[in-house]
Amino acid sequence: MQEILSAVLSGTATSADFARLPLPESYRGVVVHKEDVGMFDGMPSAEKDPRKSLHLDNVPVPELGPGEALVAVMASSVNYNSVWSSIFEPVSTFSFLERYGRLSELTKRHDLPYHIIGSDLSGVVLRTGPGVNAWKPGDEVVAHCLSVELESSDGHNDTMLDPEQRIWGFETNFGGLAEIALVKSNQLMPKPGHLSWEEAASPGLVNSTAYRQLVSRNGAGMKQGDNVLIWGASGGLGSYATQFALAGGANPICVVSSPEKAAICRAMGAEAVIDRNAEGYKFWKDEHTQDPKEWKRFGKRIRELTGGEDVDIVFEHPGRETFGASVYVTRKGGTIVTCASTSGYNHEYDNRYLWMSLKRIIGSHFANYREAWEANRLIAKGKIHPTLSKVYSLEDTGQAAYDVHRNLHQGKVGVLALAPEEGLGVRDHELRATHLDAINRFRSAAR
Repeated sequence: MQEILSAVLSGTATSADFARLPLPESYRGVVVHKEDVGMFDGMPSAEKDPRKSLHLDNVPVPELGPGEALVAVMASSVNYNSVWSSIFEPVSTFSFLERYGRLSELTKRHDLPYHIIGSDLSGVVLRTGPGVNAWKPGDEVVAHCLSVELESSDGHNDTMLDPEQRIWGFETNFGGLAEIALVKSNQLMPKPGHLSWEEAASPGLVNSTAYRQLVSRNGAGMKQGDNVLIWGASGGLGSYATQFALAGGANPICVVSSPEKAAICRAMGAEAVIDRNAEGYKFWKDEHTQDPKEWKRFGKRIRELTGGEDVDIVFEHPGRETFGASVYVTRKGGTIVTCASTSGYNHEYDNRYLWMSLKRIIGSHFANYREAWEANRLIAKGKIHPTLSKVYSLEDTGQAAYDVHRNLHQGKVGVLALAPEEGLGVRDHELRATHLDAINRFRSAAR
């Protein structure tokens, strides 16, 4: 691994140099073990501790197949699916690996008694398999997390509809929280030159998810002037939704849970901010009963911030806790676009406010390659910025996942893999200088 790292850090190694580097027999990866699947049985979700289930193991380098690439991972990040993997919710990810392993002789590689997790990376291509022409050893890349087979016609209009669509590092093995990762070549995108390795690794999953959910015609199709309610507007997903709304001429109404998070939203340029804890919104009277009076109070507050208008779009990802309120406050003919459901998957809402007011609920899941490419292009042009707030070492990934699980973080939490320190990998210093304050916005707020 040291030879690989030295070549990356040299800044002068050619594609031929990288191609000649010997691959190690093994590498370090953050894993969950199949034998630990039942370790949290009977515990409330909030009490499950990723620090107990995530391990840093030496694992063999996987066989490289057609259309694939091995990437030296310089940095990665923690997403909520990393938390789900670590606490074995809603199901153990080993069920995904077993199912994938039954697909073909090649996919059997993924069905192992350990799962190398992680759905983001920035790094350098080491090897490419047969049929890969667009990428070569030495290319500096980021990866999006859509893994598809595309043997069915269903996926050829929108690859997210491929029956064999999976999220890499969650529903497949050999993910990005490791020193080496195995990806399909059509997951690769150019690393933004003005960002460090850890900054470039942090937007991937959430930036692409927010782009499809809010901007794409496959999602809400946001337009100029739209009022957009954004739950968790300073978090991993919401921080990108807030930026997309502002960049696209919409009006974000940012919902947060603390004065510090409200300040971040204002620093991004948002003017309408609701601190839901400070204003005491309680959308549920008890575990089984919602409180429509709170929906109405919330809707009134939104109209105070919008000059009397209801929201055109709700950017929904908390799920059960907020969904009834989201449906209620959306304007007639408006759209609730939903993913994730981090507070619970069983949504409840009063259908009269949906059907009689001609509102729409749209399910949105990650992004296709084109959407991910466009989202990354906006990062590379300095139109949208990373929301990285804190960086951990690979050894401390358990603590990073714990922070995300407990909502102790802001924006995104990064993880250094091969990169020995923060700040490396910047190629375009001029563009970086132009946007330095925005790049460091979430870091500064976390200090």
